[in-house]
Amino acid sequence: MISRSFLWWRRPAGTAYLALAVIGLVSLGAGSASETAIDWNEVDALFVEYDRSGAPGCGLGVVRAGVLEYGRGYGMANLDHGIAITPQTVFRTGSVGKQFTAAAIAIAAQDGVISLDEPARRWITDLPSYSEDPTIRQVVHHTSGLRDYLTLMSLRGLRDDDFYTNAEVRSVIARQRELNFTPGSDYLYSNSGYFLLGEIIRETTGMTLKEYADARIFGPLGMTHSHFHDDHNHIVPSRATGYAPTDDGYRVSVTTLDMVGDGGVFTSIEDLALWVDALNRDGLSPGLNAVLESTTPLTGGEANPYSFGQFVEEHRGLRMISHGGSFVGYRASITRFPDVDLSIVLACNRSDANPSRMALDIADIVLADQLGPAASAQSAGGPADVEGAPEPGLVDGPSRYAGRYYSPELDIEYRLEIVDDGLRLRAGPGIDREVRQIGPDHLTAQGMQLRFRLAQGRAEGFEVDAGRVRDLVFERVAG
Repeated sequence: MISRSFLWWRRPAGTAYLALAVIGLVSLGAGSASETAIDWNEVDALFVEYDRSGAPGCGLGVVRAGVLEYGRGYGMANLDHGIAITPQTVFRTGSVGKQFTAAAIAIAAQDGVISLDEPARRWITDLPSYSEDPTIRQVVHHTSGLRDYLTLMSLRGLRDDDFYTNAEVRSVIARQRELNFTPGSDYLYSNSGYFLLGEIIRETTGMTLKEYADARIFGPLGMTHSHFHDDHNHIVPSRATGYAPTDDGYRVSVTTLDMVGDGGVFTSIEDLALWVDALNRDGLSPGLNAVLESTTPLTGGEANPYSFGQFVEEHRGLRMISHGGSFVGYRASITRFPDVDLSIVLACNRSDANPSRMALDIADIVLADQLGPAASAQSAGGPADVEGAPEPGLVDGPSRYAGRYYSPELDIEYRLEIVDDGLRLRAGPGIDREVRQIGPDHLTAQGMQLRFRLAQGRAEGFEVDAGRVRDLVFERVAG
């Protein structure tokens, strides 16, 4: 059982501080707070722009040796009703949910229900048979080559607030004739992979990912305010509303999508404190944490720091295990320093927050006497200048590219149309983009690169690269 400590949260500026004794908080484990005095005002100063009655903000938890040493809310969970954020506020956490999905898969493997090294296609039978099928382990490590479904849906012309179903996601994944690369040879983040991991849990256990996580993770750890949110109509007590900034304030930014696995975990700072403590002391299932922190190099020998929904890296000489989350008006991060048994959890309900960066700033304060020297401005580096990189310009001879093109993998038609001597790419309700030239028969359109194939001076087709989707083929439509 953990020691019970006080959690502090502050009402918006201009009102009094309140100290809340956490009577019902489950003990996180044995341990004591650091002997070094921490200036928590220095931590609070990082959130000064959020700690206002008219703005959404963040919840913070600093967990040391099994104690939620500092739990705070900054700003408002709901602007309509003036409800402040507390450590009990429930947030959507975006891709932070991947580590819960990965833990569910690792538990299923530990139970012998699946093998991490068997093809994912054994259980997801509508996946195409590729020349080399990705394994479940490769899906976990983002080395599967599976094209990202969120990017695919965007390329189909769907907008951020459009609705689609799990069946539609499975259908678009199943339509992909190629992978981004040979499994194991490269790393590329894929929400498709983690969505399918949730589907594997359903296929192998007969339980939804929500049900399985409730039974094997959230329930045993006492995470009573946590769940996979697979029904957007599900009422969530103490839920924070997501917001995005506008020129004159904020707008609500939430989603009606019900996909889980790649994200979809709703949880609170108090519950995340239980989770990180369980990871740091291998408290979920003996031997499980060694699996969750394991990494596998690429087939070419290069290291891949991505483990089971977590990046295994270093910060100023200390081993750091972390992951961020970003979706609609929510941002979150979990940052653990297991060698010194300290974790920082953050959840925010504003899309302009950067909790992963904030967590490092907090670590620099809380672990000041245990971290190595900070990188100098010179050694820290930054974006390299690319000499000779072409500047996008007007398309040379747009008529050779104009026409209609079809992708069977997206089941959508793109139209390249000449408008005012320039070229525009149009498709569905969500794509209307200016096209610019960056090289011979190499065009770009707001995050997409189009590499054309010409015959007798006329484009016959092109391939699209768009971040987490590579080499997507379009062919010219006759007539």
